Amino acid sequence: MQATAYTYDPETRCGSVLLDDGTPVPFDAEAFDAGGLRLLRPGQRVRIELADAAEGPADGPGRRRVTLVTLQTF
Repeated sequence: MQATAYTYDPETRCGSVLLDDGTPVPFDAEAFDAGGLRLLRPGQRVRIELADAAEGPADGPGRRRVTLVTLQTF
């Protein structure tokens, strides 16, 4: 799935992406490290993988989590 990098903190390696419908989805350091990146800039197109979150309301934004974020390649 594709998304756009929205926020990124290089100290914690956490941030968020925007799905194409504008929905923000956070990612943690584990998802960032899985993609092999060293830096991420807001506005970059990225490829992500999503999984259902173990916690959070059934219809809330906490229901999905990013498990991998890496640069989009064509």
